[in-house]
Amino acid sequence: MNIKNKMNKVAIVTGGASGIGLAIARTFIRNDIFTILVGRDRDKLLKATRELGELSDSFICDLSELDTIPGLVQSIIDKYGRIDILVNNAGTHLKKKIEEVSDEEFQKVILTNQTAVFSLSRSVAGFMQEQGSGAILNISSMASRYGIPYVIAYTASKAAIEGMTRAMAVELSPLGIRVNCIAPGFIKTDMSSKALDKDPERKNKVYSRTPMGRLGKPEEIAEAAYFLVSDAASFITGVVLPVDGGNSIGF
Repeated sequence: MNIKNKMNKVAIVTGGASGIGLAIARTFIRNDIFTILVGRDRDKLLKATRELGELSDSFICDLSELDTIPGLVQSIIDKYGRIDILVNNAGTHLKKKIEEVSDEEFQKVILTNQTAVFSLSRSVAGFMQEQGSGAILNISSMASRYGIPYVIAYTASKAAIEGMTRAMAVELSPLGIRVNCIAPGFIKTDMSSKALDKDPERKNKVYSRTPMGRLGKPEEIAEAAYFLVSDAASFITGVVLPVDGGNSIGF
């Protein structure tokens, strides 16, 4: 579907075929934003785009292969003519004691969760600068807000994302490109449910320090994401918004 002559904004959502990314894509499409999913799993991408309908497309890309990113962005520009929104949602996780994490494992998480976000944002920002407008939204984590055991590499990558958000906002906002970040709390997805169900002690701690007393829904992250990339947030840049039921301020 070619939308070069249509009024729809064009968004990229990485890791958009499942979980929070898919919820964001659904919300964008419900608000008439043409949404492009980027991921590694062809079958998941095809299933998601079939569900999302004609306001969606997908591109297969392993973002950890940094040299493929400029070509990916150029292909999207060639097909659709513009990129108005980038949501850096894709990421990987590693749960191990610090002494068990190898240098290679640490670097792999940093590559996917931090370096790839920088590389993709840099490529997209170049085209947004030509347009004179754009919105970049990074997805961080509660792991960047306070210490969580056994996720040292993930924590490092997400703390870096928040610092990058502020630095990017200062540099890109004068060019018409807003940059913000969401730090989700504990959200009910298949991945989190399996993890917490296997760790009753951590599950109880999550609930006990969350004032709202429940896990969040992917759709609640999606609504916050839509606000931050929409014109309603036109004077907001460089913020890190916790969407966590109060977890980050709980006791």
